[in-house]
Amino acid sequence: MKKILSLLVLLVAFASCEEDVKFNTPAVQAFKGQNENKELWKATDFSAVKSGNSVIVTAKNDIETIVLKINNPVPGEPLGSEHELGVDELNKATYNMDVDGLQDFYQTGTGLGSGKITIRRPLDNNINATDGKGFISGTFYFNAVNDAGEIINYSEGVFYKVPIVTIQ
Repeated sequence: MKKILSLLVLLVAFASCEEDVKFNTPAVQAFKGQNENKELWKATDFSAVKSGNSVIVTAKNDIETIVLKINNPVPGEPLGSEHELGVDELNKATYNMDVDGLQDFYQTGTGLGSGKITIRRPLDNNINATDGKGFISGTFYFNAVNDAGEIINYSEGVFYKVPIVTIQ
């Protein structure tokens, strides 16, 4: 009888467990800052626009905006196409913070900042991920500089299944 009662209690315990899983699909997020000062940054609004040979991914929250400009994004295997930042203006990352009209702007560019954007093949193996009919996925990190020479750091960044809109 004890075994049946124990089994019944165990069954009720497992049946009452609830798992509330939330998926962030699509999503853009990264760690802002360095070392022990890192904090998770998440976008609440994001988009990707394809124009000519480039895609611009824009990610925002209430006061901050990150823009990733990627020239010739091609999903690849296993790492995807890699785009170095701080080399030219074709591949670029910018960060803007606007608090009560006061703005702080950071960027990478020719000889300015550093980083990398990597275009990933999506998990569902959609090889047309950047053709304007689908979405774009990848990873990023960057060190961007403002006019005062201050540096802002974003690391372990991910953009996943951000829908692409094509403009002519």
